[in-house]
Amino acid sequence: MRPLKVSEDKTYFLRDEKPFFWLADTCWSAFTNISDEEWLEYLKFRAEQGFTVLQINTLPQWDRCGSLLKRFPFPTEDGARFDFRTILPEYFEHARWMCRQAVEHGFTLMLVVMWCNFVPGTWASKICADNIIPEELVEPIVKKICESFNVFSPVYAVSGDTGFDAEETVKRYRLVADLVDQYAPDAMKVYHIKGRYDGLPQEFGERADAYLYQSGHNIGGQHTASELAETFSARTPKRPVVNSEPCYEMMGYSHHTYGRFYRRDTRVALWNSLLSGAHAGITYGAHGVWNWWKKGMPRNPIGGEGFLQAMPAERAVQFPGAKDFAFARRLFEERGITSLTSCQEIVAKYPEHIRAARTEHEILLYVPVNAPFSILGNYEGYKGTVIDLTNGDTQPLLMYCEGTQAALEMHSFYEDALIVLEKVQ
Repeated sequence: MRPLKVSEDKTYFLRDEKPFFWLADTCWSAFTNISDEEWLEYLKFRAEQGFTVLQINTLPQWDRCGSLLKRFPFPTEDGARFDFRTILPEYFEHARWMCRQAVEHGFTLMLVVMWCNFVPGTWASKICADNIIPEELVEPIVKKICESFNVFSPVYAVSGDTGFDAEETVKRYRLVADLVDQYAPDAMKVYHIKGRYDGLPQEFGERADAYLYQSGHNIGGQHTASELAETFSARTPKRPVVNSEPCYEMMGYSHHTYGRFYRRDTRVALWNSLLSGAHAGITYGAHGVWNWWKKGMPRNPIGGEGFLQAMPAERAVQFPGAKDFAFARRLFEERGITSLTSCQEIVAKYPEHIRAARTEHEILLYVPVNAPFSILGNYEGYKGTVIDLTNGDTQPLLMYCEGTQAALEMHSFYEDALIVLEKVQ
C-alpha cells in the first residue's frame, strides 16, 4: 500500500492519488492484548463498517487491560515495568504479522512511536516514573520500531497523549523526531497530543504533515471539539486537521468522575469537529476496544486517568456509535467533500451550538437540538434537506426566505440532524 499524502492545498489526505477520509478506530493495545483470532475478526468487522485507519501504540499502552498473552517488547517481571536495555525481537515479529493483516484488509496504520509515559516531564510519567526510557536507549528502540514497520507505509505519531510544557519533554521528543526522520525519512509524521490542549510547539508543527488534536474524555472540555478545530485549522503552516481522540463511546468521564459518554455524545463531538475546521477525517473510540478489556484478566497495576470500568472488548466493538462515524465518511465521499470553510457567521440564533461550514456549492449545518432558527443571507436559489443522524433518513427542509435572512423550521426527527443546503440555480 502506498503511503498517505497531503493535498496541494494542505487541507485533506490522498491515498493512491485519490481523496482519503481519515476514519480511524483507536486500538492502542492491539500488539499486546489481542489474540490472533480476535484480531482477524476485528479487522474484518471494522473494514466492513468502513473504517480506513487504525491507531495503535507500538509499545505497551500503559493503562491497557491485563493480558495472559505475555507479549512484551522488553523483559518484564510484572507486565508493567520494563528493562529497556534488551529488545525482544519476537514481539516485533508478531506485531509485523498483525500489521500485515491490517494492510491486507485495506487499513492505513497510525503507529505511535513513544507514548508520553515513556518520556520525562509528562503528566503520565509523573504518575508512573518507573518506565521513563533512558536517553541513551531511545535510539535503538526508535530504530527497531521504524525498521520493523516502515514496510507498511504507516503514519508515525512521534508522540502519544503528550503535553509539551516541560523543556525535558520537548528535548526528548526532538530527539525522537530526529530519529524517526533518520530511520523513516519517507513516512508521514504527526503528533498525538493530550486532551483539550493546543500547545504543540511551533518547531513540531512545522515538522508535522497533519495536525492531530484531542477533545478527549473530560466532561467539562467537550467544547474543545469545535474550538480546537478552529485553532488548528487557522494555524501556520496549514495542515489537514483531525480530532484524533474525541470522547469514546461508553468511556467514563476522566478523573474518577461518575458518568459516561454515550452514542449521542460521540456524534456531537464528531460533527462539531468536522464542521469547525477538522474536516480531513475523524477518529472513533469504544471504551473496551482501545484497552482491550476482558473479564478475568490480571489487574494492570497502573491506574491511568481513572475511568469507569470498560465493557468487554467483544461487546464494545459492537457499540452503535461506530455507524455514525462511518456514515460521516460515506456522506463526505458521496458528496465529494474534501475541504470545508467555516461560515459560522451566518448562524443568527444559537451560534454557540449550531455549527456551519460550506463548500463551493452547498452549506452544511449541524443542529444538535431540534428547534427553529435563522441564518443570515439570501437563500432564494437553495433547496434544503434534513438528515436524521441516528439512521440516515431524510426529509425536505422547510425554509422561508425573508430578504437578508432565512427562517428554518423544525424537522420531524427525534434527535440531532444535519441540514444540507444546495445551490440549485
